[in-house]
Parts: sequence; structure tokens; C-alpha cells
Amino acid sequence: MTPRFDITGIGNAIVDVLARVDDGFLSRHDMRKGSMTLVDAETAEQLYALLPPGEEHSGGSAANTCAVAASLGARVAYLGKVAADQLGAVFRHDLAASGVYFPSSPLAHGAPTGRCLVLVTPDAQRTMHTALGAAVTFGESDVDETVIADSAIVYLEGYLFDPPAAQAAFRRAARIARAAGRKVALSLSDAFCVDRHRAAFRALVRSEIDILFANESEVTSLYEVNSFGEAVAAARTEVEIAVLTRSEAGSVIVHGGETIAIPAEAARVIDTTGAGDAYAAGFLAAFAAGRGLARCGQQGALAAAAVISDWGARPRSPIRRVN
Repeated sequence: MTPRFDITGIGNAIVDVLARVDDGFLSRHDMRKGSMTLVDAETAEQLYALLPPGEEHSGGSAANTCAVAASLGARVAYLGKVAADQLGAVFRHDLAASGVYFPSSPLAHGAPTGRCLVLVTPDAQRTMHTALGAAVTFGESDVDETVIADSAIVYLEGYLFDPPAAQAAFRRAARIARAAGRKVALSLSDAFCVDRHRAAFRALVRSEIDILFANESEVTSLYEVNSFGEAVAAARTEVEIAVLTRSEAGSVIVHGGETIAIPAEAARVIDTTGAGDAYAAGFLAAFAAGRGLARCGQQGALAAAAVISDWGARPRSPIRRVN
């Protein structure tokens, strides 16, 4: 039976606040360029008050991937936790407007909807400070078994891996998907996240993951090796498909004994926010449509190029599609 959804994403449901800053702003506030740092709600409020005017959009890594995949024609659902507050309503409206089904019930009491402060420097690098809020309450009871079983691919966001309840939710979602004969994909999301949970990530990849997404620093951190080549060799033995991105050097897709190099698409870089999310969206949308791995990688590269050519984590113009 044809599944209802091509892709269902599970991740941190947060609102992105994008602002342009200079390197001096990062230095004054002891921020490491290019990193993602978890902060409490009070710290997020203090930093928010210091930012220049910016833009606010529904976000979160997996939510961005879902929205971009939907723009490419994929049938997409998303599971994540927002609060019953104004930002939660903004998140829900934005995702629905993107064509993504979002059945998750809001958190009625407790933490507010999460937010991510995305600080973009003149070199287009983004530095993120995130207050997760309600997102961290996502647990096994929030895994919609019907949606998961009716999705060709379940896509898990590594950023959500910090809370123990979310780790349990990942494992439950993976078990449901695999029992239904579906594929399970994981994005490692951030090298610092990998550092915190390396053993748990390794166990999940070996036992439950069919498609692994990682950039060069994330995959070398996962396998605790010094070179990209060593990381490729390690990934080859542990996962069916590894999709490894290398910024302007393109990407490498590893499948059994096959290694497919995908060049980066030419782009005028404005903002690198969401590049990896968009790449995953392009790849998964093409994969769900039955395209070969090289075509999937090309669609990922096109999606990433579209995102980095403009401001924000989601493209504002249609993404060119592979033949």
C-alpha cells in the first residue's frame, strides 16, 4: 500500500529569530562562531533584547527540512512540541501554510514555545543560541504511531537528542517505522551534540538508521577520527546510506562499496542558515520519488544552493529540480 506521507520529520519545534550582527557582537558575548549553544529562557530573552531588528519564522532543523521537501512536492508530516501560546500558534500556522501536516497537540501548561536566535555575520556564517522551551517535552506519547507507520521515510533531528524522553521517542518511532517496512533517517545536526551523546548516537545508527546525514565535522566526531576518509570508511560499515556534506566541496554519498561525489551548486552566499536542512530535504524528496542516489544528491545540492542564496532557512524562490 502506498504510504500517505513521503516524509515525516521529528524535531525541536522552535521559532527562528534571524538577525545580522558583526563579529564584534559575537566576541562581546563570548559566542563561538558557527556553533549552536543551548541557553535558558532568561538568557535568550536578554540576548533577544540586544539584537538589531530581524525576522521571525517557524523553524527548527527538521521543520525546515519538512517545509522545503513539501515545496518540492513531497507529502510531508511533522511531529514536535510547541506551547499553547502566541509563538506556538505562529509555528503551527507557518508549517501548515508550507503544506506540512502537523498533528501534534500543544503543551497546555509549563514551558513556552522554544526560540532560536540565529546570528548571521557578514561572512554568511550563522551562530545559534537556542532556548528549547516546550520542545524538550516531546516524548514517547507524542509519537503518532499511525503517522509514522504511514510514512515512507521517518526523519529524526539530532538536535532533539538531548532530553532522555526524546531519545526514547526516537527509538519508538524507529521501531514503528521499521516494523512497517519504512526507512529511518537521522541528521546528526551538530558536532557538539555528537560529542555529548556519541555512544547513544553510535548505537542508534548501528541498530535503527538506514540513512545518515552529517557534515564533515559531525561524522569525524561520531567516529572519533581525524580525517574525512576515515569517517567515510567507518560509516560504510555501519549504515546503509551515509550522506556526508562538505560545504563548498560538495557532498559524498556512501552506499555499500559505492562512493558518489556530488559537486556543490554555484551560489552567491548570503546566509548559510538551513543549508544542511535544505540538502536533506532535496535528497529525501528525490529518494521518496524513487530517484537514484546521484540524482538525490544533486537535488540536495540544488536545494542547499537556493537556501544560502537568500536570507533565512527556507528558500523564497522555487528550487530548480533535477530531471
